[in-house]
Amino acid sequence: MKLFYTDHFVFPLPERHSFPIQKYALLRKRITEASIVEPGEIRTPDAVKEEDILRVHAPAYVDRFIRGKLTPAEIRKIGFPWSPALVERTRRSCGATVQACLAALDEGLAANLAGGSHHAFPDRGEGYCIFNDVAIAARKMQAEMGIKRVVIIDCDVHQGNGTAAIFADDPSVFTFSVHGEKNFPFRKERSDLDIALEDGTGDGAYLDAVETGLNHVFGTDHFGLAIYIAGADPFHEDCFGRLALSKEGLAERDRMVLRRFAARAIPVAITMGGGYARKVTDTVDIYFQTVKFAVEMARNRWRP
Repeated sequence: MKLFYTDHFVFPLPERHSFPIQKYALLRKRITEASIVEPGEIRTPDAVKEEDILRVHAPAYVDRFIRGKLTPAEIRKIGFPWSPALVERTRRSCGATVQACLAALDEGLAANLAGGSHHAFPDRGEGYCIFNDVAIAARKMQAEMGIKRVVIIDCDVHQGNGTAAIFADDPSVFTFSVHGEKNFPFRKERSDLDIALEDGTGDGAYLDAVETGLNHVFGTDHFGLAIYIAGADPFHEDCFGRLALSKEGLAERDRMVLRRFAARAIPVAITMGGGYARKVTDTVDIYFQTVKFAVEMARNRWRP
């Protein structure tokens, strides 16, 4: 199973902004030390092409971001200070999701060891999201790989508002988001299916919601590709999560999602999504168990 990483494309960050990024290097280190994949299966992605970005994002926004011409207000909304290194990493992270989709179409499963920038809109970014890697990858698979329908399963604790807006009224991409009702973003967009959960929701109710959503998804049509934003932030010790899931509950969520797609032989590209636990090692644990289970399924020839 191929894994794509961008953690070595670093950019300067003030201390208060560093925690959204450091977890990815720790995840790759954990995967390498555990030897769950062969060294050649952990790969550096190419930067996404500008023509791929422009299938999703407004040309003026793309140009201003690349040239460092965003306004201070736009930069504050994104949450990262601009730098040329940020541009490179953003393009590589989008490229990682694109290449994970291509690998999934070939082998059944693949993962970007970051990604899931679901708060990026066509003309703006917010919430640590600049370009919407998932939307860019979905559009490229449709344009170049003959994929007619894509489903995006978004289990990040925050609603995928940018993704929902990008694919609004587009029947070729089904968007499903299960998220905290009172959490960011405070103005929600409309996905094809939204399941909003109360603060403090635990394992049982959360897993019931995911199962309900998957039942709905599979009642709509067949899909040529799924993109799964796993998300570590429903964890009960997450700083921004407000839900109450255990690591075991999140592991069961991953098993549920991946087994359902395996049973229908639908390729899945996985992105990590958000994760901001008080102890960064908890976030890394959750990401690692997502990847580890996917690798086990891939070795089992992608059977449920």
